[in-house]
Amino acid sequence: MSNILEITDFKAPELDVYARLSEGELLNRHEPEKGIFIAESPKVIERALDAGCVPISLLLETKHIEGQAKDVIARCGDIPVYTAPFDVLTKLTGFKLTRGVLCAMHRPVLPSAACVCEGARRVAVLENVMNPTNVGAIFRCAAALGIDAVLLTPACSNPLYRRAIRVSMGTVFQIPWTFLGTENANQPPADLQVLKSLGFKIAAMALNDDSISIADPRLASEEKLAIVLGTEGDGLADCTIGGCDYTIRIPMSHGVDSLNVAAASAVAFWQLGNH
Repeated sequence: MSNILEITDFKAPELDVYARLSEGELLNRHEPEKGIFIAESPKVIERALDAGCVPISLLLETKHIEGQAKDVIARCGDIPVYTAPFDVLTKLTGFKLTRGVLCAMHRPVLPSAACVCEGARRVAVLENVMNPTNVGAIFRCAAALGIDAVLLTPACSNPLYRRAIRVSMGTVFQIPWTFLGTENANQPPADLQVLKSLGFKIAAMALNDDSISIADPRLASEEKLAIVLGTEGDGLADCTIGGCDYTIRIPMSHGVDSLNVAAASAVAFWQLGNH
């Protein structure tokens, strides 16, 4: 049975993960094996547990102990469950807990890109997508629209940042993903060689003069296809585009030249994903 602990001291060090540590500190780049992430809401926590993530502690409204968090508490075993009324938790965390439950969990060890892509037919590659809201939205689109795996360059926002997890509705725990390469300034923004070695054709989403429509039948006929999406402002690096087999675009009207990267991912995944 979990250890239910009523919060009496805001400054208790065991609450730092919820109230005082930044996303960078939780990530713990220097000792990634000690990294932590925060999952929010019972549904998202359930998806993280289903994926094998290991819980450290829970923070929740008192009323949820026998309410919507009851099943989560039962699944988490004998871990600390810190509890307080809604207004106390709001003061502690600095924001309103819309679903009343947070869970601190150990970050899983990331697999290799080859492992993530094993058996995949459709893969998304994110190059330097730095907004966690966009990353979360892209994962949700990928899960819903037939994408088998997601690869990210090191400059991307981490999918296990709290906002990314929340926006994705926990689909970051359902879609296999990992980072490409290492944080090396001399590397190309997106190292696509591993995908080529696995037999993928690669399609870069870019507004170039030689771009073809995402409706081009050659794309859908590819046995293995990777769709590369670029950073919110500058798009894909020229060297990335040059290393791809196709350059594709979404046909636009009314003089609109592009969509937000998350919206563009939804259109592309619907057109090119496994359906």
